[in-house]
Amino acid sequence: MATIADDAPAVTEPQTLNKKRRSVLPYLLLIPAITALLIGMAYPLGWQVVNSFMEYGLQQQFGQPPVFVWFENYAALLTSGEFWTIAVRSIVFMAVTALLTMGIGIGFALLMRVIPTWSRIVLQVAMLLAWAMPIVAQMTVWNWLLDDRNGVINYLLSKVPGVDMIGHNWLIDPLSFFGVACVIITWASVPFVAFSVYAGLTQVSEEVLEAAQLDGASGFQTLVRIMIPIIRPVLTILLLLQFIWDLRVFAQIQLLQDFGAAGVRYDLLGTYIYGLGIGRGEFGLASAAAMTVMALTLVISWGYVRQLLKEDEQS
Repeated sequence: MATIADDAPAVTEPQTLNKKRRSVLPYLLLIPAITALLIGMAYPLGWQVVNSFMEYGLQQQFGQPPVFVWFENYAALLTSGEFWTIAVRSIVFMAVTALLTMGIGIGFALLMRVIPTWSRIVLQVAMLLAWAMPIVAQMTVWNWLLDDRNGVINYLLSKVPGVDMIGHNWLIDPLSFFGVACVIITWASVPFVAFSVYAGLTQVSEEVLEAAQLDGASGFQTLVRIMIPIIRPVLTILLLLQFIWDLRVFAQIQLLQDFGAAGVRYDLLGTYIYGLGIGRGEFGLASAAAMTVMALTLVISWGYVRQLLKEDEQS
C-alpha cells in the first residue's frame, strides 16, 4: 500500500515545473520589446558615449579626425561654474514645476469625482485638448497672450486701476522668464496627471469610503489616510515622470528664448546642451553634458527603481 510520503513527489513535481514555466514566461515575453529598444537606442547612445571622450568640434566636421581626450570633456564640464549654475537652476525649476503640476493635477482629479457628469465631461474634453495641442501651437498662443505690445495678459492687467502693463516684456527678466515657463509647462502637464490620478481614484472601493464615513472620518482624513495610500504607486510614478520630463525640458525654453531674450541666464540643461553642440560646435563637450544629465536622471529615478525591486522580492 502506497504511503502519503511516496505519493508526494509525484504531486509536487508537476507543480514545481509549472511554477518554473510561469516564472520564465514573463521574461520571454519581454525579449521583443528589449530587442527593439536595443536596436533603436544602441547606436545613438553608443555614439554619444564615445563622442563624449573625444575632441569633436568644428574642425572635425570639416574632415580632421577626432582625437580621444578621454575624461577631459568631463573635467572641463564639471569644473565649470556656468554648468553648475545651470544645473542647480534646472533642478530647482524641475522641483517647482513638478510639485505644482502634481498638486493642481490631484486637485482636478478630486474635482472630477464630485462634480456632475456633464460638467466632468466638459472639463475632461478641455484638458484633453490642452494636453493634445502640439508644443509649437501652444507656444504660439502663449506668445500672443504675452506680447508686450498687443498681448491679452498685459491688456487685462492694465484694466486694473493704477496698473499700466502695456509694453511690459515678461521674457526680459530671467525670474519672470522662468515664471512664465513654469506656468506654460505646468498648464500643459496637468491634464496627464489629472487623468491618471482620476483613473486611480476610480479604483478605490466605495465600500471602504462608506466605512470610513460611518466611522466619522472627515473628507480630509479620508483623502489622506485612505485614498492617497491606495493610489500611492500611481502618484509615485507620476512624480518620477514629471521630474524626468521637467529636468529635460527643451522645446518650451528654446521657443521662449526665440520670442524674447536668449543667453546663458535663460538656459536650462536642455538648451545649454543644445547651445554647446549646435551653437558653439563643441559636440564632444555637449555629449559629455548629455551623459551627465542622463546620470543625474538615473540618480533621481533610482529611489523608485529600488522600491520596485524591493516590492518584487517581497512578492
